[in-house]
Amino acid sequence: MKNFDRHSLRLYLVTDRRMLSGRSLTELVGEAVRGGVTMVQLREKECSTREFVEIGRGLKCLLAERDVPLIINDRIDVALACGADGVHIGQSDMPYATARRMLGQERIIGLSVESMSDIEEANALDVDYIGVSPVFATPTKTDTAMPFGLDGLRDAVRKSLHPVVGIGGMNALTAADVMRCGADGIAVVSAIMGADDTFAAARELSGMTEGQTVK
Repeated sequence: MKNFDRHSLRLYLVTDRRMLSGRSLTELVGEAVRGGVTMVQLREKECSTREFVEIGRGLKCLLAERDVPLIINDRIDVALACGADGVHIGQSDMPYATARRMLGQERIIGLSVESMSDIEEANALDVDYIGVSPVFATPTKTDTAMPFGLDGLRDAVRKSLHPVVGIGGMNALTAADVMRCGADGIAVVSAIMGADDTFAAARELSGMTEGQTVK
């Protein structure tokens, strides 16, 4: 059975080991989950496939104990090898239909969308969620389309047939506004990965994503 519902998207951590500053990724993710993170995406652009799989297996063991889904960025082979709950793919990654055939119906697939036309195309697919990207400009990912902004995000939520995660510029200053636009969750990188106190940062953001009403 697929380990996923809309609540899983509420506080979605995307990892970036460049921000560890000597800390352990496993310990940091554990503290983030303890603080309220509801889903974790392992994103690795520079390590070998072998190392990627080893890191994924370690996180899968940690997160399975807490019933938190593990998503792998881009790499379907790594997701299968480490037993992850699913993958997140972008517009330039493997086509969705191919990814679904390889992963089957029991794994989660999220899809980044960068325009309203992308959302319309996603509506014809059985994706589990879409990541509206970017809502705001962000220093952690510079190869992105024009930001949606809050008005664009509201339109995206109304147009989408799938759960929506806001990606790009998600932090303590923006989280509540994004949730009030109707998003099901926020995808966070630096606001948690780069925080001095991981648990406290996650707990603060978790509180901001709870109980928001749609404008």
